[in-house]
Amino acid sequence: MYRDRDLSWLEFNYRVLQEAATAHNPLYERVRFLAIHSSNMDEFFSIRYPVVTAIAGLSDKTQKKIYKDTLHDTRAAIKLEIENQLKEAEGILEQTLIPELAQHKFVLHYNAEFTDQHLHEMKEIFLSKVLAFIQPVLVEVDLAKYFIPEDGKVYLLVSLEKEGLPEVQHYMLKLPSDDLQRFYKLSDVDGVQYTVFIDDIVRTNLPAIFPGYAIKAAYSICFNRDAELDLHDEFKKNIVKKIEKELEERRYAPISRLVYQEDMPDNILLFLKMVFKISDDISFAAGKYQHLSDLMHLEVAEQMLLFKPWTPLMPPELRPDKLFQAIARKDVLLHVPYQPYNIILSFFNQAAVDPEVDEIYIALYRVASDSLIINSLISAAKNGKKVTAFVELKARFDEANNLYWSKKMKDAGVEIIYSIPGIKVHAKIALIVKNKPNKRKMLSIIGTGNFNEESARIYTDHLLITADKQINTALLTLFHFLEKRVIPPNKNILEFDKICVSQFNMLDCFRKLVDTEIRKAKKKNGRIRIKMNNLEDPEMVDLLYKASNHGVKVQLIIRGICTLVPGIKDLSENITVKRLLGRYLEHTRIFIFGNDGEEEVLIGSADWMTRNLHHRIEVCVPVTDPECKKELVDYFNLQWRNIHKSSSHQIGTGTASLSHHDVQFDIYKYLAGQQ
Repeated sequence: MYRDRDLSWLEFNYRVLQEAATAHNPLYERVRFLAIHSSNMDEFFSIRYPVVTAIAGLSDKTQKKIYKDTLHDTRAAIKLEIENQLKEAEGILEQTLIPELAQHKFVLHYNAEFTDQHLHEMKEIFLSKVLAFIQPVLVEVDLAKYFIPEDGKVYLLVSLEKEGLPEVQHYMLKLPSDDLQRFYKLSDVDGVQYTVFIDDIVRTNLPAIFPGYAIKAAYSICFNRDAELDLHDEFKKNIVKKIEKELEERRYAPISRLVYQEDMPDNILLFLKMVFKISDDISFAAGKYQHLSDLMHLEVAEQMLLFKPWTPLMPPELRPDKLFQAIARKDVLLHVPYQPYNIILSFFNQAAVDPEVDEIYIALYRVASDSLIINSLISAAKNGKKVTAFVELKARFDEANNLYWSKKMKDAGVEIIYSIPGIKVHAKIALIVKNKPNKRKMLSIIGTGNFNEESARIYTDHLLITADKQINTALLTLFHFLEKRVIPPNKNILEFDKICVSQFNMLDCFRKLVDTEIRKAKKKNGRIRIKMNNLEDPEMVDLLYKASNHGVKVQLIIRGICTLVPGIKDLSENITVKRLLGRYLEHTRIFIFGNDGEEEVLIGSADWMTRNLHHRIEVCVPVTDPECKKELVDYFNLQWRNIHKSSSHQIGTGTASLSHHDVQFDIYKYLAGQQ
């Protein structure tokens, strides 16, 4: 029995929405959660919903094979859940968040009337800043042949009448929020800050765009497009040009969702669907203001409306200027953002100038838009070091950024290794080689998250920095393999004794660890504790079911997709699943097997999804340093013990309870106590 992956993901997004409704969170943080919910939904429609609709077009027999052992009439359940969430998000914003913001003297105009003074200001903004970006397009039957609505952009569909014209005309115009901004401040009144959507600036000035016409109505619409790159596994040559071409053509991808203002008349909606060949199953009604992910950019003055910032905690006995010496003595385990990512930046900066460092290797999946790490690699290459960077050009939504940085590095002398055909390299690994006289020494970083200083401020991740000879020798072997850009037919050609690498030995590593706990359960308590983003691979789900049936206690903290169904008699009665959300996005991956001080602990980049285990290069490593291992076990146990926001695995209810306990603050206090 499996939970449908898309329904499970929608449950996760519903939890995000519940954070927007939770009064315990600071008010503007709740607005941000609402924005994240909207952004997540856009991504769902760009990536997953096209798959759902494509499967719906297959034969019933084929669909039954795909959805075998799932719990729902999937497509119908997905559409209903999306509609319910959109409606609830609208209600939270209009009925709760906006009134509460007004109590703090911050008025966001939302379906509200404007004063004459504010209308005058909006007209001035429109004429001086907005009008030049307005390009109306007449909606005609053959419009789709030459006009392509952009993905994720808000349009106004304006209905017009004019004397002498036999019928109503409809024009589409894109709101220029990308070129300008989505929100504008108006003058304060009695100390109250007023802010308006650019939508309303355009709406109230439509007569200036269409002189001589009578404006009948204007309705918001928004489109999403299929963002899945069509890269064939057999493609081997000139992948850079292929990626560039795909990015250029992405704007022409099929429409995956139409969001329309719910009071749009049926005849106009039908006309719109006919023009763009949009079916009912990808059409969703919503409120007057769409693409609410832009609320992330709403500026409020009061700091009390935000989470109180936490100062990153420096790990004990670690001096950044003595970093390499510290790593040589003992493994260093970082927990970001609770601890400073500057340590990682220092690692690369010092490697770039250290005369003993001869070689630097790194695998890059998603990097910061202004990456300090890549600038360190460029400096290292200019300083005469051999720098090899594996750049994954197929990292969805980051293809252009990765391509830009790969060209910059190549121009500076960094050896660039591009994507392996048909395989994504998702491993978070870096290695430096120091050659002293008659002695080689290596230091490495193995993480659960990307080498990205921007995301390190909002994602929780672990990074192990180690001088372990076995681990580093295995990583060097892996990097040399990646340089060949080919998966060998005989996967036994590479042996990794100390690390687990998908495509090679990772599945065997995890099978053996689970089987060990099953054997333990026959004599004493077997125990498995896992924290990761997604659990979807059928083989691994079945393996956990098997462990449960043999009496192994299984505790899972799964942030997003979880197709495993816990608590089913004779299947999963020994399995409990919890979900955690907070000010930081949970991204850590911890695997703990055993208990009572005899745990085997691993961290790494791999979720238990089919794509990670079978179609990517991932790396997980054992954490053997006693103090580091204890920290990870404590970290898991502390979160498990105090998570009350646990998933009930029921669509539409989202959680069993909503405690106000801040589990992430427990982690911060724990790490502070380690200092």
